[in-house]
Amino acid sequence: MAVYPYNKEVNKARMLNWVTRFSYLMDEQFQIPGTKFRFGLDPVLNLIPFVGDMTGFLISGGLVLAMAKKGASSKIVVLMCLNIVLDATIGAIPFIGQLFDFYFKANTRNLKLMKEHYLENKHQGSGKNIIVFTLIVLFVLMILLALGLWKAAEWVGSLF
Repeated sequence: MAVYPYNKEVNKARMLNWVTRFSYLMDEQFQIPGTKFRFGLDPVLNLIPFVGDMTGFLISGGLVLAMAKKGASSKIVVLMCLNIVLDATIGAIPFIGQLFDFYFKANTRNLKLMKEHYLENKHQGSGKNIIVFTLIVLFVLMILLALGLWKAAEWVGSLF
């Protein structure tokens, strides 16, 4: 019985091939005739309230989990998670979310990040700075939202 040595490059190529096919199916499989606009199963699934959003989120999360198991840096995993959380969060908003899903294409973005990571050695290192920056931005947005709601309540109160 022949034993083949572990080859990281072959393993990366297989993973890139699998992820490319998966990403294409979810984000680019179909084309509107007479246009260059493409879409996949993700925005179609998201037309089903809640179930479609959760299905797309879980499938995309599985992709990130598979990459993390294959040794992706924490930075690339954080960037990919941000893409799928943004896709799921905005995608859950009625009407706006459906339109957003046709254009954002989180899986295609994640595939691009993955190729940059494995083929060009980009996005190496820790994702801590990205997490801290994201938390700061979310905190500032929450404060602005609270201030906006407070001002709106004052305005409505002044009408009566």
